[in-house]
Amino acid sequence: MNTLSKTLNAWLGRNALLMQGAAAPLLVVAILAMMVLPLPAWMLDIFFTLNIAVALMVMMVAAYMLKPLDFASFPSVLLLTTLMRLSLNVASTRVVLLEGHTGPGAAGAVIEAFGHFLIGGNFAVGLIVFAILVVINFVVVTKGAERIAEVSARFALDAMPGKQMAVDADLSAGTIDEKEAKRRRAEVAEEADFFGSMDGASKFVRGDAMAGMLILLINVLGGFAVGVLQHDLSASQAANTYILLAVGDALVAQIPGLLISVAAAMVVSRVGKEHELGRQIIDQVLVSPRVLGITASVIGVLGLIPGMPHLVFLLMAALLGYIAWVFAHKPPAPAVEEAPPTASSDGEASWDDLQPVDQLGLELGYRLITLVDKNRQGDLLTRIKGVRRKFAQEVGFLPPAVHVRDNLDLKPSAYRISLRGVMVGEGEAFPGMYLAINPGGITTPLIGTATTDPAFGLPAHWIDERQKEAAQMAGFTVVDSETVMATHLSHLMQVQAAKLLSRTETQQLVEHVSKLAPKLIEEVVPKMVSIAVFQKVLQLLLEESVHIRDIRTIIESIAEHATTVSDPAELSRCVRVALSPAIVQQIYGPTRELDVMAIDPPLERLLVQALSNANSQALDPGVADMLTQTAASSAMRQEEIGVPACLLVPDTIRSAIARLVRRAAPRLQVLGHSEIPDTHTIRIGPVLRGAAP
Repeated sequence: MNTLSKTLNAWLGRNALLMQGAAAPLLVVAILAMMVLPLPAWMLDIFFTLNIAVALMVMMVAAYMLKPLDFASFPSVLLLTTLMRLSLNVASTRVVLLEGHTGPGAAGAVIEAFGHFLIGGNFAVGLIVFAILVVINFVVVTKGAERIAEVSARFALDAMPGKQMAVDADLSAGTIDEKEAKRRRAEVAEEADFFGSMDGASKFVRGDAMAGMLILLINVLGGFAVGVLQHDLSASQAANTYILLAVGDALVAQIPGLLISVAAAMVVSRVGKEHELGRQIIDQVLVSPRVLGITASVIGVLGLIPGMPHLVFLLMAALLGYIAWVFAHKPPAPAVEEAPPTASSDGEASWDDLQPVDQLGLELGYRLITLVDKNRQGDLLTRIKGVRRKFAQEVGFLPPAVHVRDNLDLKPSAYRISLRGVMVGEGEAFPGMYLAINPGGITTPLIGTATTDPAFGLPAHWIDERQKEAAQMAGFTVVDSETVMATHLSHLMQVQAAKLLSRTETQQLVEHVSKLAPKLIEEVVPKMVSIAVFQKVLQLLLEESVHIRDIRTIIESIAEHATTVSDPAELSRCVRVALSPAIVQQIYGPTRELDVMAIDPPLERLLVQALSNANSQALDPGVADMLTQTAASSAMRQEEIGVPACLLVPDTIRSAIARLVRRAAPRLQVLGHSEIPDTHTIRIGPVLRGAAP
């Protein structure tokens, strides 16, 4: 019995999936069949009732959705409902012309009810009502919805690059992961496709209104001719029968058409994603008791004017005044009680009074406190967690936690980032506003406060939400306040990675590796090298932006050379050679031909003589200054043409040259000859020239 039940359920499940997949094609076939096959009057009643019900359902879905993409299938629904109404018009026209002479019930009870109940059996009144409905539908609702859809489609397509760049900025800042970035990119593309489809689908509604007028005209003329010429009815009898049926048929189709048009207008005019339309209107219209009170006063004054309907106006004024009074005396939301301050102790000082310095701190002005308040939708703490996660995945170790606290000594909108109690970065952020960053070459003016991007120093403007779409369409990268601060923090953590790797983080890294490769770490740390030497090697790598994710290769290289080399700098050089494929890929990506900068041979020989060992003659300050300035200008030119700035030097002076040019050109990478993998070739670009003094 159980086996039979399982088999039956499985069969029903498979067939249900098949029916769902075939639902749309079967519906289209059924709609087209109604245009060709004759339908009895009772079946017309069912389909007309279904048409009205579907129109109401579509309008309710449009009213309760939160964002347009919640009803992404609306363009297709619009097409199917339009086809259904037109098919019913064709089917009812056939029945009216063939059976209309038998009486007003020839086309079914629904058309008869609309002909008698709504227009009182008077076809002249019906024509006027139908004309008014067509004007409302065609001129007001459909025309406005079509214009909104057209503008929304244009704006959505123009804003796509800016929105995609904003997603990439959030991904780079670590505020979202790759899965969330893919979802947001897909949502941006779907939004553009949706508004583009709505722009075209609006023509269905417009064409439906025009078709309704033409079908009514054809039915009136055709029915009058059939009644007079074929069934020998008098002109008045033909008018009362056929024209009444034609008007009833037109109204039956026009009312669902008007509902669908209103639904389309509600979909394309939707703004905001937090509440459904009814809740949004109530919250925004009835939010101010002052507005309701003034309206009640004006209505009350109008009600006192002689000749006005006093009762109606005064009742309406009293109702509005009562609503205003209720909202004005609505009790405020309960405030969150703050913990009372701890009373200071009058006893002796203790070690508990000594607070340790924060490894990584973020201090906020009082206006930025809302960004970390979850009750006010502040998500800065979530973004900071994402920054730490992204840093660990890219660099190779888990950084210390970020201690966030307020600082009333700062400006209200200022923030400060500190490392071991020392400020390493600061900036300003304005909650509710957006930073429009100019990636380069954009001359479009913006209405806002000019500033610079705190992370990378690019020109930018603080703008309000009204300027956001215009800035994105102009090509600016637009990010919110939380993203600005998270990106700044992420950039400084990358720059200060060596200082973030303290003894605590190094020990945690060793413990983590011991879980993955216990034998490997036991043989090297601390047997062959101490934890202090291991930390120094990793810091030397991080100082030159070399990621330590490939910790196994690093440990194996240390194990290979630790028996003969004890100096951390020399061990770091050996590790760099082992990591050379990863270092080159980090700089150049997948390319196999490397564009590098070089030093003029006479200058290179001078540098080798001065920097190769400690006993050599010191490098002349003039030569050092000339070298750093030339390297900085050449690196800038390389970056301007889109080529990585990388200087190739002999191995013996690589670390010394890297330290020398680091201050003037922090993004310039310095590689030794042995750090170029055998699988790659080099192409010499700019040559740093100079002469010995």
